[in-house]
Amino acid sequence: MTLLDILEHTPLLLIFLVTVIGLIVGSFLNVVIYRLPLMMQRQWRNECLQFLSQPADPAIQERFNLFLPLSRCPHCQTGIKPYQNIPVLSYLLLKGRCASCSVAISIRYPIIEALTGILSAMVALNLGFSAALPWALVLTWSLIALSFIDLDSQLLPDSITQPLLWLGLFLSVFTIFASPDSSIIGTISGYLSLWTVYQVFKLTTGKEGMGYGDFKLLALLGAWLGWQFLPLIILLSSCVGAVVGLAMIIFAKHDHQIPIPFGPYLAAAGWIALIWGGKLNALYLGFVGI
Repeated sequence: MTLLDILEHTPLLLIFLVTVIGLIVGSFLNVVIYRLPLMMQRQWRNECLQFLSQPADPAIQERFNLFLPLSRCPHCQTGIKPYQNIPVLSYLLLKGRCASCSVAISIRYPIIEALTGILSAMVALNLGFSAALPWALVLTWSLIALSFIDLDSQLLPDSITQPLLWLGLFLSVFTIFASPDSSIIGTISGYLSLWTVYQVFKLTTGKEGMGYGDFKLLALLGAWLGWQFLPLIILLSSCVGAVVGLAMIIFAKHDHQIPIPFGPYLAAAGWIALIWGGKLNALYLGFVGI
């Protein structure tokens, strides 16, 4: 009996393994969330300097990507050893402080690791040992990264959204989540629906209500899940976004002039549709009598 056979017939072992993988991936997502916006800013600055025929900035010549330089404490610059980088566990053993300078480590790092592990476990629990499982995990991890990047910098990087969109279209060839026609229509409808809202809002108010990254995010969700789930995703994201936005303005005194990223709400709604979309759609259609 192979390992795949064991995992297929032992759901608890499958969930445990996926959870461990999710925790490890969550540790890497912390790097992606922090570094990818900086990499984009460096690239933009370098392109601007080249366009203006200005000398390159020495500060952006250092090799800086998702793998180099190696992780280090932002305060004392001491390198983080592998045993100090175990997801969640290292944070607890170090009591939330750097081993070298004792400066507090952000609680967000273990939260993202734990969140990735928990959501990965939920994907395994609901999809089981299936062809959809690894791809659903890829989408889940990508949505986590996009959500936190958008919260930090109000960016939804094309380097994540575009490959995901094409991957969703490719998977439709095998009808893993949606059929090809449903996926293609979902891609077009997802992009155009928010683009239309954006144009109408801009025409009536003179302001930009959302970014083009939001259009691409909904388009990729349409590519993965099909057009049938777009109304559910839009409804869920809009309701949650409105409630959270009002709560931030009322209780957290958030300036209503400062835009609130919409990407995390789209991502959360898309993930819910990925896991429970079929049941929620059936419930809604039954409620309205269709």
